Order: sequence, then C-alpha cells, then structure tokens
Amino acid sequence: MDEIAALRTESANPRTVALDSMPVPELLRVMNSEDAGVASAVAQAIPAIALAVELIVAARGRGGRLIYAGAGTSGRLGVLDAVECPPTFGTDPGEVIGLIAGGAPALTRSVEGAEDDPARAAADLAEIGLGTADIVVALAASGRTPYAIGAAQYARSVRAGSVGLSCNLGATLSEHVDVGIEIDTGPEVLTGSTRLKAGTAQKMVCNMLSTAAMVRSGKVYGNLMVDVNPSNAKLVDRARRIVVAATGVDAAAAAALLDTADGHPKTAIVMQLVGVDAAAARNLLDRANGFVRAATS
Repeated sequence: MDEIAALRTESANPRTVALDSMPVPELLRVMNSEDAGVASAVAQAIPAIALAVELIVAARGRGGRLIYAGAGTSGRLGVLDAVECPPTFGTDPGEVIGLIAGGAPALTRSVEGAEDDPARAAADLAEIGLGTADIVVALAASGRTPYAIGAAQYARSVRAGSVGLSCNLGATLSEHVDVGIEIDTGPEVLTGSTRLKAGTAQKMVCNMLSTAAMVRSGKVYGNLMVDVNPSNAKLVDRARRIVVAATGVDAAAAAALLDTADGHPKTAIVMQLVGVDAAAARNLLDRANGFVRAATS
C-alpha cells in the first residue's frame, strides 16, 4: 500500500486543498487550469507514442489486431477508442478490440476486484486468440494495475507486440512491454481521482495511437476520413462532403459517385480523379494498399 500512496496520481494537489470551500467559478477555474497542463505532459511522451504507432502499423500490416486492455476508467477509454474505429475508418469490428476487466458489465458499473487479477487478463486475451501478429496496448493510470500488467505479460508470453500507457513515471507496467508510454499528469484536483487528468491524458494518447496508425495504414487522404462508414444521416452527408473536398465536384455529382461506389468515399474519389469505374478504382486501391494518393498518382 505504501507503493500506491507514493504514486504522483495518488498524492494530494497543494492547489486544491480548499476545494470543498471554493466558490463554483473558482473551483472550475482551478480544474481548467490543471487540465491545461495535460497536453504539454502528453507532448513530452511523443517519442514513445511514435514508437508505439510504428508497432501498431507493423502489426496491422501483417494482419494483426490492435487490442486495448485495462480496468476501470482506463479500460473504458480503450473500449471507447476501439468502438469508434469502424465508423470513422471503416475497419472491421475485429480489427481494433477493447477489453475491460470484468467484461461488458464493467462498462456501466464498477466490478469490484476485477482489476486485481492478472490471470483474468490472460484469460480474456486467450479467449480472443491473441497471437504473434497482434499488439496489445495495456492501460493503467497508476502503472501498476494487475489486470494491465497481466495483459502485458500474456502478450509477451505469446510473442505479441505490447505497449504500456501509464500516468506515472517509472511505471511498473513499462517493465513488461516493448514500448512504455508514461505521462506525468501529476496530482489530481480530487486526490486519487484518475478519471480526471489521467483519464484525459489516456484519451488523448489513445486518439493519437489509433488516428496516426490509421493515417499510416491508408485510411486517410489529406485530412479526410475517406474510409468512413456512412451508417447514418450525418455520416452520409459527411461522405458526400469528403468526396466534394477531395475531387472538387459538386454535391450532386458526389452523391452520384457514392451511389456507384456503394457508399465508399475512397472508391468514389479514385473513380473521379482517375476517370475509371468502381471496379477499376477498387483494383487501383488494392494495388496501392488502400492509399488514395498512390492509387491516383
């Protein structure tokens, strides 16, 4: 327990010792001020984040999956990033997976004790058939959560790639992974409440990992999400605007291209820029490993 008490994420913040007596506007200003430092803390870890992205891209290149694993808030943030990849990048739901200690029930309520069992993480990863092609990103604000460490250890045992994401320097988790990402978010506004700054930092890093990996996997053209899955009215409109932005055609022509391309913006863009039909556009994209720029050059 002394080890836990010594963690920066568990220590008291001297700027918020009177939190309970602050007027609400002051309380909110203090929270905002503390949050403002999170981005700069993440910036310090960009070299490690970049290494992690390269590992994820390599895993995807060999047909492997990106698997987030964590407990509590950390686990929920991993699941959140995973479930947002299919609509944003057109990935199959099995390409990016989020595992949380305690399973699906832990997404909406606390499952006491689930995070303390490293064997549970190994079982969860074994259940999805973790293999050498895959990569596991283990998340733990403290850097010592047994479930996250168990996930990292199991990944190493089957020779899968591994990344650790912690919010304390010198994290134990970093000792068990190929790349350790450590964000020094410091003491929380509410002592020990790592859903605050630590949670924000982990969300930022997950955003960076998945977005950068998808960019490097051909899921983006310029800054457009050309593999977006237009599964609702908002995304249908976005797909149309993406084709307009990428090709310069008007909205009506973009809609017609998308109809011919089965709603796939990437195919529609190649059709227009190269002057080919949908089948030929798909063939060009296949030969270019999904990169629009290469397919149209």
